[in-house]
Amino acid sequence: MTKLLPLLVIFTLVQYNLCAQKFEQSNAFAFKLTEPIVLDGILAEEIWGDHGWSTDFMQYFPSDTSLALVRTRVKIAFDENNLYLAAIMENNEPREYVSTSLRRDYRGQQNDGITFVFDTFNDKTNAFQFGVNPYGVQREGLLSNGGSKSEDLSLAWDNKWYTEAKIFEDRWQVEVIIPLSTLRFKDGAQNWNVNFYRIDSHVGERSTWSPIPRNFSIISTAFNRKLIFEEPLRKTSANISLIPYVAGKTSKNYLENTSEKFKPAVGGDAKIGLGPAMNLDLTFNPDFSQVEVDQQVTNLDRFEIFFPERRQFFLENADLFDSFGQMRSRPFFSRRIGVDIDSSTGQNVQSKIIYGARLSGKINENWRIGAMNMQTATEEEAGITGKNFSVLAIQKKVFARSNVGLIYVDKESLAQDEYQSLFDPTDYNRLLGLDYNLNSANGKWTGKAFYHRTFESRDTEKPYSLNAYMLFSDIHWAWSASFQDIGKDFNPEVGYLPRSNFKRFNPDVSYLFYPQSRLINRHGPKVEFEGYWNETIGTTDRDINLSYKVQFNSFSEVTLTQKNRYVYLFQDFDPTRTGGEKLLAGTDYTTKTLQLEYKSNPRNIFNVTLTAEGGQYYTGNYQKLESEMAVRIGYKANISMNFNYARIRLPAPQNDADLVLVGPRIDLTFTKSLFWTTFIQYNNQIDNLNINTRLQWRFAPVSDFFLVYTDNYFPESLLPKQRSLVFKLNYWLNL
Repeated sequence: MTKLLPLLVIFTLVQYNLCAQKFEQSNAFAFKLTEPIVLDGILAEEIWGDHGWSTDFMQYFPSDTSLALVRTRVKIAFDENNLYLAAIMENNEPREYVSTSLRRDYRGQQNDGITFVFDTFNDKTNAFQFGVNPYGVQREGLLSNGGSKSEDLSLAWDNKWYTEAKIFEDRWQVEVIIPLSTLRFKDGAQNWNVNFYRIDSHVGERSTWSPIPRNFSIISTAFNRKLIFEEPLRKTSANISLIPYVAGKTSKNYLENTSEKFKPAVGGDAKIGLGPAMNLDLTFNPDFSQVEVDQQVTNLDRFEIFFPERRQFFLENADLFDSFGQMRSRPFFSRRIGVDIDSSTGQNVQSKIIYGARLSGKINENWRIGAMNMQTATEEEAGITGKNFSVLAIQKKVFARSNVGLIYVDKESLAQDEYQSLFDPTDYNRLLGLDYNLNSANGKWTGKAFYHRTFESRDTEKPYSLNAYMLFSDIHWAWSASFQDIGKDFNPEVGYLPRSNFKRFNPDVSYLFYPQSRLINRHGPKVEFEGYWNETIGTTDRDINLSYKVQFNSFSEVTLTQKNRYVYLFQDFDPTRTGGEKLLAGTDYTTKTLQLEYKSNPRNIFNVTLTAEGGQYYTGNYQKLESEMAVRIGYKANISMNFNYARIRLPAPQNDADLVLVGPRIDLTFTKSLFWTTFIQYNNQIDNLNINTRLQWRFAPVSDFFLVYTDNYFPESLLPKQRSLVFKLNYWLNL
């Protein structure tokens, strides 16, 4: 026994060391900084010594079963004011790096880069994301809904943080400073959830520090590991930001023979941190003229097109308001506030907002709250009555990554009669809704169930919307099923509802093969059914789609889909939307089409996205081609062309149509602070030629000067409809 004792001691020590190594490898550590950091990308400070780096990144693409081919190291430090990051991205050989632009918020898939993901409340649902490419270009965004799909990342959110990058022969490296006032977290937190991922264009590899199965999104937060701070994290700064602006505009409407002389305007925003996890956004006389115009589409559908929110005021914690409902039934859509459609040009235009206040954030680790109130102006000449919008959203975490939420939306109209109360008691629209969002701990199960109801002064019948959805996915199989029921008079005026009075059932199933191939990464079939019906008519729509998708190791992909569609018209409908003879309500149509989609390698100097579809269309046939071609000239210029063509042939008395939408775009990035974008859109469906050119000078962090010129013409005669010239200067001031 005495002879065995030394062996037992040695065995115990070995086991202890292995466990310690395993623990050390499974967590990242943030070290307390005791000396100043010089932000230069050199990493000469003592804190960036040899120990404490997070290493051993795992490959995510093209495979997910081995260590990354190119090594990456990340280290984190902190003090009472800032978070400090260092990252070293090694190379197997010298190479040139891919950077599509010097503009902030580059798309990750198209660029070399390193990205840091911080889940500051350990809910594996919401997170902050910061990225840097080899040329020091920054990207930051907000992650929501567990990052289960690419749409869960919003890069429109901007904030102040600082970085420097250096390129060497065998590596590139970055140094980052993120003010703690930029983040929301629990005061006294000892740990966060964290992950890092790298994209390397030379070997065509994506890798992550915490392994993520390749059938999940690379932004998924389900697999984040711990970041442990050497001592509890405190917020000591006031965390108040003022963003005043001054702007001016001159415009002329040739159709109405009216003009607006140069008129200056002032206003601004304020961001006030209420504790470490809540934020109060205030805005007075906001101006969003610098926001880029929407990219138009050829609309052959019977319903309204959805355009995403781009305005900065609405973006922080936007998921708290926007995650309610789903794409066919949104109880709240912020673009209903302060945006109207100009009937002469078909463009979305800004209407005046007087003020807005928005409180959002975490009460504690389990509760989130959002409250908003905004007031728009009365414009008598345009026949617009001022509206007041109030929204309240409450969300509670349940189980590992799921949550339940309550939303209330109220739209009130100002009273025109001076003897009435402030609001017109006969002109309001309200909504009350309850949502449950399912996200399993392992990310394989996701789902949503909700019930919403609207309230109006008029008598209504079935003013409700309900939905139940479930998705399962693993390495090979994915299946989902959805049931939706929207009542006849459900009417969310501050939301997005393309249609009402229907029931919908939508199951699908798909399978993926992963061949041992240098060319093909994965491929597989998908079968989808979608059916609509109501109690009066019966079946109104039915789609049965059979598709096969192939994704290549080069990131390019191709999909072939055979579509079988049945449509019943419950309203008269012009299938070309050009003012021709309408097909009569009560008629129905069965059609078959074949669609081919191709996306080339986005890292190529020349890349293309192409969708071609042809076949039967109502009483005739059509061929449709949609494409986006882009040429990248280094990182200084991106020239792209959107081209949509639909050739529709219908028997008399309906019109034939050749619908063309052409949208060339030139994006010049002279430096990391000076950009010029010109966007031209010709759309013969709405008989409009639009030119929008925007010069942006970022003279200080998140502080800009914009000069924007917009012109609209009749395409055939080139006679002008409207034109405007706008300048805007805003400055971000931290107090």
